[in-house]
Amino acid sequence: MIDTVLFDMGGTLEDIFVDRESRECSAREVLRILRENGIAVPDDGAAAEKKLADGWDRYAAYRGPTQRELKPEEIWGRYVLTDFGLDFETVKPFAEELAHMWEVTYYHRSLRPGVREMLEGLKSLGMKLGVVSNTASLYQVFEILEEYGIRDYFQDVTLSSVTGYRKPNENIFQVALHQVRSAPSACAYVGDTFSRDVIGPQKMGFAVTFHIHSHLTASRDQDVPKDVRATYTVEEIGQVYTILKELKGRQTA
Repeated sequence: MIDTVLFDMGGTLEDIFVDRESRECSAREVLRILRENGIAVPDDGAAAEKKLADGWDRYAAYRGPTQRELKPEEIWGRYVLTDFGLDFETVKPFAEELAHMWEVTYYHRSLRPGVREMLEGLKSLGMKLGVVSNTASLYQVFEILEEYGIRDYFQDVTLSSVTGYRKPNENIFQVALHQVRSAPSACAYVGDTFSRDVIGPQKMGFAVTFHIHSHLTASRDQDVPKDVRATYTVEEIGQVYTILKELKGRQTA
């Protein structure tokens, strides 16, 4: 019987997307933070944007195949800001400031409609709830959940930046399962990517997986085999509650 529901964050609980405005704004904010920390940088947003994109590409080339997540000072000091002539020790004191800013500035974020009602419904079913998120910031997910007013629904929040492993690596799911004290066979997982949120939980033996489309789905699922399918595909997040309520009714009948 399913008694636990784990959620992805960006693209699932949140609507999330990137556009020209957010890319330009995040580059300006990086330059601002560097200047405020005594680092002389040219006032050229376009050049900074290019260097940052190249830096993130270098980091993606590392984290993709390894399914590992480094700490903010390693990400920014050894990958993202190397074209600025900066290193680990220089960046370390303000790395989390950069990481947090990037997550909330490079991405437009808003709570997906119907999330609060869905979580309330799942709570009424007696479900344990948790979040499992890939993120390059140590604290941003916790703070955003607080801002949305939904932090108290979750017994656990497991982050790649804390565990060192990124979805779909089994270790990040293992940590979450140990923290909520649930077996995979009693869990449902809800996410917006097949590559991370369906393949990972299915390999772990989760009872069911839910897929909901987001602005990020296509870009992150380009290499996913066509035969990969979630147990359920939902158009609105509230359907997660409806389906699990029906399943629970069948199991207890």
